[in-house]
Amino acid sequence: MIHLTVNGSPVELEEPVSIAELLQRIGVPPNYLAVEINAEVIPRAEHSSHSVAEGDEVEVVTLVGGG
Repeated sequence: MIHLTVNGSPVELEEPVSIAELLQRIGVPPNYLAVEINAEVIPRAEHSSHSVAEGDEVEVVTLVGGG
């Protein structure tokens, strides 16, 4: 079991997953967002290849447009 934190809430996963799969599992659309793991921004191009690990602190920030 892998334990991590996503936007301050505990999340348990049965196996390692990529950022892209994590976003899908927690229901966050992949458009217009930034992902930070342990205070490091992960480029969108790496979301499919970068896996989350035990103890990671993940922050998902969605971008909001406005005027």
